[in-house]
Amino acid sequence: MTEPLTRRQLPEDPRLRAFLPMLYVAWADSELRPGEIRALCSRIQREAPDERCEDLLGHWLDPTAPPSAEELADLLYAVRNSAHGLEATERRDLSTLGAAMARRAGHEPSAEEMAALVDVERALGLAPEETSARLLASARPDPAPGPERTVVDVATLREELDRPHPEVRREVLAVLADPAFERPLEPERAAYREHVLDRCRALADLGWGAVSFPPEGGGSGDTGRFMAIFETLGHGNLSTLIKFGVQFGLFGGSILHLGTARHHRDLLPVVGTLELPGCFAMTETGHGSNVADLRTTATYEPESDEIVVHTPGPDARKDYIGNAACHGRMATVFAQLHVGGRHHGVHAVLVPIRNDAGQPLPGVSVEDDGPKMGLNGVDNGRLSFDGVRVPRGHLLDRFGTIDDQGHYRSPISSPSKRFFTMLGTLVGGRISVALAGNAAAKSALAIAVRYGEKRRQFGPEGEAEVRLLDYLSHQRRLLPRLAKTYALHAALRELATKYSRVEVDDDRRELETLAAGLKAIATWHATDTIQACREACGGQGYLAANRFSALKADTDIFTTFEGDNTVLLQLVAKGLLAGYRRQFHDMGTFDLVRWVVGRAASDLAEHNPFVTRRTDADHLRDRELHRRLLEWRQERLLHTLARRLKARLDRGLDTFEALSECQDHVLEAAQAFVERVVLEAYDRWTREAAEPVRALLVTVGDLHALTTLETRKGFFLEHGIFDPTKSRAIRTLVNQLCGELRPAAGGLVEAFGLEPAVLGAPIAAGTG
Repeated sequence: MTEPLTRRQLPEDPRLRAFLPMLYVAWADSELRPGEIRALCSRIQREAPDERCEDLLGHWLDPTAPPSAEELADLLYAVRNSAHGLEATERRDLSTLGAAMARRAGHEPSAEEMAALVDVERALGLAPEETSARLLASARPDPAPGPERTVVDVATLREELDRPHPEVRREVLAVLADPAFERPLEPERAAYREHVLDRCRALADLGWGAVSFPPEGGGSGDTGRFMAIFETLGHGNLSTLIKFGVQFGLFGGSILHLGTARHHRDLLPVVGTLELPGCFAMTETGHGSNVADLRTTATYEPESDEIVVHTPGPDARKDYIGNAACHGRMATVFAQLHVGGRHHGVHAVLVPIRNDAGQPLPGVSVEDDGPKMGLNGVDNGRLSFDGVRVPRGHLLDRFGTIDDQGHYRSPISSPSKRFFTMLGTLVGGRISVALAGNAAAKSALAIAVRYGEKRRQFGPEGEAEVRLLDYLSHQRRLLPRLAKTYALHAALRELATKYSRVEVDDDRRELETLAAGLKAIATWHATDTIQACREACGGQGYLAANRFSALKADTDIFTTFEGDNTVLLQLVAKGLLAGYRRQFHDMGTFDLVRWVVGRAASDLAEHNPFVTRRTDADHLRDRELHRRLLEWRQERLLHTLARRLKARLDRGLDTFEALSECQDHVLEAAQAFVERVVLEAYDRWTREAAEPVRALLVTVGDLHALTTLETRKGFFLEHGIFDPTKSRAIRTLVNQLCGELRPAAGGLVEAFGLEPAVLGAPIAAGTG
């Protein structure tokens, strides 16, 4: 009696060897539907040489009884074993491979068999060479050691990045590398607050808190050095950074900038050493960014020569005040000042809130804001005052004082100008937050780029897996953001340098506009970059140990403190409009708009090369082209905004209503201004950079500029500045620039100088 045939006998027949690769692929391809498998199997079965072969194939070609996993594995083993040692030309596709396997077994396939093989391979619809390579692939080889990157002069690049105050930045990074400054992964809130306070005391012991104070206040009056310290602390525990900023930047800064010599002499020495922990109590529950309409009152009583500070209702309580919940003993309270029955606007008054034992003083109510989304090492709280009395001398009276006769005096006659002058002295806080936000973006990029250079995934069959950063999609995630971080670095450092050199009494309107705009764009960029870097690191990025959770949670508030970003951009636009009004005060608004739009149209038609359809790389990488495009966009948006506002004012709307109706336009005009400012600042920095790194920085600038234009392509297409061909060419060039910069990516983040102990992320050190 003849034994029944089994599937495992199929590979033993030389006449059927040619069909083995096709059979395996047909069953292993998870995308083929049963009907397609049935059709393919029928075509193969028709070419069976005899009844026995047809019977063998029949066992394999029944769509209702697919092979088991074990049988399919046996078939794959048979194919690879039979194909071992064949020449590359014999393995180029499935039909050629099958024929070579049959010949090796002693059977020459007929013309009909070969035609059937070719037909089936075509029907499978797979890339022949790729399918054959995947079928015969063995285990992937180990990757070659070491990253593949072009040589970047990291030392020179770091020197460029560290200016000014390179020694300060390196000293701060060395302190942050100390294990005592590590951020606990799962901190208990009360203990974490004490830990952060201790770290701030350690920084104060180094003299860093008082750096910006004058000598009589225990410092050296070096604002630039203080900003360099603050920015670099942004690479470490951000709760420590913010508490440091509250104590020395906000509380100490309010005394420094709004007080006079006696305040400096009596208070700054104990503020700078953290002997007197303090608060900056401006924000109210019901008003937020609307400082001018704060409801807390400070009323001078001539009988007692005291100022009475009072909270008139729940919406007037001071909210989200750093240092208030636990540690603060004095607060700079912003309140509406009333003297002799007259209202003089918002002023700042120093109000003690706790005694030496840490208990709230009479009339002072303190509440804890509780757990927050992030920064839980900072003790934010709420303050309310019930007729709290302080001496007249507690008024920070640089810009408005109460004399010995009880009369209010101010060197600035206009109340609105006095208000904005007072707030303008605190613009350094916005610059510092923007610098710290960009520092956090650098930390995230350093982690993600280093991980992207080590982590491998997928790749051609039989070859080593490909590094994540070698994929265009991964480059697109990280490299344009890295380029923008470099561009913002240049703009923010330039702004900080200007701020540190301008006297307080100088006209700071330009600086205030720049600070507001750059703070908004830089902190939004940090939020976006940290999220993109987290995603680029996959599940490893989700682990708290790799720090993205802390970076995300702790920087999220940067977009709304020191001024909500949306409000700040409105201030930028108002500043731009005011500047235009001053420049063309003899023109009516309509005449101004008509003149400027006409000028812009003339410039566009007569001078600007970007009205053409040029798409070559030299043209698209021309920095002057980038500058003129962004300048034209800014001017166009500003002029059309002025036109819209004029139309509404002519209809009888007041300025507030007109601006409210045009807020979308207002925000876009402000963003266009900042984008142009960043581009020009980066270009100035690049032109002055050391020769060994200048070409690299130019390429980084190209990527930033073209990514900005790509992001704004809708505007340029709408206005006929780009045609679709040019828009597509820019997208293609961005891809190309990502490829150009990919080998330098590791060096670009290494130049940040962030050692593993500072980053605190195992995946950045290759240990995650």
